[in-house]
Amino acid sequence: MEIGSFDFLKQQDLPAGALYMLATPIGNMGDITLRALHVLNAVDGIACEDTRHSAALLQQFGIHKKCLALHEHNEVGGAQTMIQSLANNERWAYISDAGTPGVSDPGARLVHEVQKAGYRVIPIPGPSSVSCAISASGSVMLNSEGRFQFLGFWPNKTKERDAVLQDICSSIKTSIFFESPHHIRETLLILANALESGRQVLICRELTKKFEQIASILAGEIASWLENAESLKGEFVILVAGRQASSGEAPEHASLLLWANTLSPYLGSKEIATVLSQALGITKKEAYQVALDAKDGSEQK
Repeated sequence: MEIGSFDFLKQQDLPAGALYMLATPIGNMGDITLRALHVLNAVDGIACEDTRHSAALLQQFGIHKKCLALHEHNEVGGAQTMIQSLANNERWAYISDAGTPGVSDPGARLVHEVQKAGYRVIPIPGPSSVSCAISASGSVMLNSEGRFQFLGFWPNKTKERDAVLQDICSSIKTSIFFESPHHIRETLLILANALESGRQVLICRELTKKFEQIASILAGEIASWLENAESLKGEFVILVAGRQASSGEAPEHASLLLWANTLSPYLGSKEIATVLSQALGITKKEAYQVALDAKDGSEQK
């Protein structure tokens, strides 16, 4: 693909001695960004979670670079090799098998080591199954006013699983996690038994791929959905709507004002509202009114 004619790609410099954390398609090759291709063509080398897996992507777009395998089992050692290359003023990209590196994929340790060594890390945004699922979630996210918690892969160990399940059941935020086809049936049935029947659940399978499926159902409908599911093959992203906080759970106004007055010397009303909303689970509208009341009270003193 000829991308040299897109001058806007040159608006941001490509400094040498830097690591480029680059997002790649999660299933559909067409989701590769022009900027990603520009960077892949410009770097001196590409570190891959699996060089064999990434070879198909690179060949598809005619990119021929030296590649280094860097995965969860050699990430720290691989990072040192990367740092040596950056010390030689080279540019390197890192790509995982699919999606954005570091999102339940290798990459975090690499970034930590590179930054600790004093080198720049530049994110090249693109596909992510998390943001992909969120964009198609509708009321699942509306109920939590856009707030969510990403839990990574559903744990296999009972103790860890129970902790995550408790977190999902009690949280007023939308919970998002990944699950494999081997365990999806068991996991969904666990959710069905633990959640209130009216909690909304979004089941996303094979996002961006040929057999993509997105189903928005209630927790009480999970068993029926499983009985009639066309297929349980492929990778899954699950969203569980946050629980509805009862009016009695909201902190009293006097308590909220105490929080707001403590923050008032350091933050503006909008910033105070953001902190109160995120920390105490009240709506942004309620939090902003408390922030305004606190400001008014301080001005009258």
